[in-house]
Parts: sequence; structure tokens; C-alpha cells
Amino acid sequence: MEPHLSIWGDFAGVELRQHFVNAAGIRTRIVEAGSGPTLVMVHGTGGHLEAYTRNVRELSQHFRLVLFDMVGHGLSEKPNRPYLIDYLSDHLVAVLDVLGIERAHLSGESLGGWVAAWTAAHHPDRVDRLVLNTPGNITNNPKVMAGLKASSLAAVRDSTYETVRARVEWLFGDKSLVTDELIRFRQRLYQQEGFERAMENILAVQDWEHRAPYIWTAEWCGMITAPTLLLWTDKDPTATVEDAEILLKLIPGSTLEVIKGAGHWPQWEKPEEFNSMHVQFLEG
Repeated sequence: MEPHLSIWGDFAGVELRQHFVNAAGIRTRIVEAGSGPTLVMVHGTGGHLEAYTRNVRELSQHFRLVLFDMVGHGLSEKPNRPYLIDYLSDHLVAVLDVLGIERAHLSGESLGGWVAAWTAAHHPDRVDRLVLNTPGNITNNPKVMAGLKASSLAAVRDSTYETVRARVEWLFGDKSLVTDELIRFRQRLYQQEGFERAMENILAVQDWEHRAPYIWTAEWCGMITAPTLLLWTDKDPTATVEDAEILLKLIPGSTLEVIKGAGHWPQWEKPEEFNSMHVQFLEG
């Protein structure tokens, strides 16, 4: 893979479309590329679809790739209510509906992995195969929850270059891969009018009263029938590789792959491995 230059450098030469749709009343930003079986990729807490720019060129050669900003995130609409897992999952299903997608592969990172897994459990007829990419603090570690909440709110309330850089660097094992462009792009998103309130709603699930109904349990994980790949890293700040063993037991028939030398965004730090694992697993 060529060295990363910029977001548009990654997109250069790829036939893609950015547009907005009304998904269950939510104005939602979409980027689509490629053809074939549909692969929907779901970003993490406080994130945006550009989390996957380093994967579009390769994966769009195999799949109809759909990226979107979850409700409350990126450039999608931000209603004033807590963005809990079932609400985010309903929005994901609404995106499938408005795009005319009956079934799709789902790949979710961090919060997006939680949402993708919940969707696979509660809408099994809509999911072919499932990739859970560093799905994030599955043991509900209070220190991780508090740290994520503090750094995310700081990046929005005082959205200087330095505070946003700190939030973005937290995602990476190799901090040198954090680009000025990525920081300034996220800074621009965080400076949108009303985004502080949106971030508070995004982070609601970091409070136990909102989190408790959705914690990873055998009850709902056992409802997942889609073949599932757990894609872990050895430098994830939210969970250890040992934590993956918990999900291996909770999700029937799941398998585990570990990408070494990456943090919470292996799709950006190790795109060749990330892309190859997706193609091999999703194509069976």
C-alpha cells in the first residue's frame, strides 16, 4: 500500500459517492464505493466515516462498501437525546432500509462494534457476517469509561488543536501516524454548533445507568447467528487480548485474529492486514 498522504489521497481514483439520506427521520451522511456483496462499516465513539479512508480502495474492489456517520456523529443529524445502543442500532437498520439493502456484512470499530453486534443479535435476518474490530471496554472498566468521557468532552469543550490531538492520539499505538489533516478535520467537526450537547449524548453510554441494559452478556450475544470475527490488537487502550476470550465464549462460533503493533484504529495503522483479514473472512 502507498504511504498515507491525505484523506483525499486515499480516495484518489476511487469511484465513490457522498450523499445524505433520511434514515428514520435522521439526516445521515453516506459514502458508497464499489459493487458486490454489501459491507457496512461502523465507526466508534465521537468518530466519523473518515475512520475508514485507508480501507476504501481495497475493500471496494470486493464489496459494495457503505460508510456512514452514526446519528449524533460527524455530519449526520444530532437530535437531543441519549444515543444508546438500541437507538444507534435502529439507525443502522434504517440506513440499510433507505439504501434498499436486505442483508449486509457489518464491520464495527469500538462503539460501532457494539452497535453492529447488537444489530446482529436483534436483527439476524439483516446480517450475513460480522466483524467486531476492537469493540471497546467489554468488561466495563470504570477507569476506561471515565478516561474516554473526560478526553472526549475536553476535545469538544476546548477544541484547540492540542486537545483534539490528544483525543486522536489516544486511538493510536504509533502516534506518528496521526496526521495534521486528521486532527484539523476532527477539530472542525467538534466545532460544529451544538456538538458539545451531541458529545454528551454520545457519551451517555459511559454512565452506568445508561450502560447497564446493554453490557455484553450471554443472553443477547447468544442470539448472534452470523459468523463472527473478533479483530483485536495488542495495543488497544480499552481492552486486552485476554478480554477477547470473553467474547469468544459469549458469541457462538466466533473466531479471533490479533493485529500486532496497533491500537484502537487498526484499520488506519495496519490497513493491509485489516483489509486482507476482512476479504478472507467475509468471502469465506
